[in-house]
Amino acid sequence: MISFLTLFLTFFKIGAFTFGGGYAMLPLIQEEVLRHGWVAESDLINFIAVSESTPGPFAINMATYIGSQVGGEYGVWGSIFGSACATLGVVLPSFIVILIVARFYEKYKQSRIVKGCMSGLKPAVVGLIGAAVLSVVAEVLFPLGLSLSAFANPSMYVSLGIFALTVTLAFWKKVHPIWLILLSAVLGIGWGYLSPLMIQ
Repeated sequence: MISFLTLFLTFFKIGAFTFGGGYAMLPLIQEEVLRHGWVAESDLINFIAVSESTPGPFAINMATYIGSQVGGEYGVWGSIFGSACATLGVVLPSFIVILIVARFYEKYKQSRIVKGCMSGLKPAVVGLIGAAVLSVVAEVLFPLGLSLSAFANPSMYVSLGIFALTVTLAFWKKVHPIWLILLSAVLGIGWGYLSPLMIQ
């Protein structure tokens, strides 16, 4: 059994102590969710993929999905209430902070202290996003750990191929992200159906 208050407070902490948007929240979401044992790491990777592929802000989608999963042990209403607790928890700190910042930023934006804070936060945000990317890549490509046997897994090469294709189409061909998401989903589903047949 889980405490919905714990769910709310955990996501409130994530929302309050993460700067730089949804992707910068990812390492803290991973840490907290796995520490509480709410979701398996492999399921968390799936949540990341779904959250990124569905409409709405990434961090809110993640909170909603995880809250739904965690509260789901109490049935449909538990799932709905869990989603509401996690979503409200992750949104509320930003809402409060933005109200305060909007009130004072215009007045103090030329301050050396404020400029120093902004200069310090930017590289930290890049580092957090980079750590999250490496964690996701490790789980997707090497779910059983980095070893020679991992290179015998055809799924790793399929994942790398889809990644390379989407980067190429996005960077050089300027294909719209919606089409890339749909293409990746189709390729992933296709591989999901084909891989058992090929392994047999």
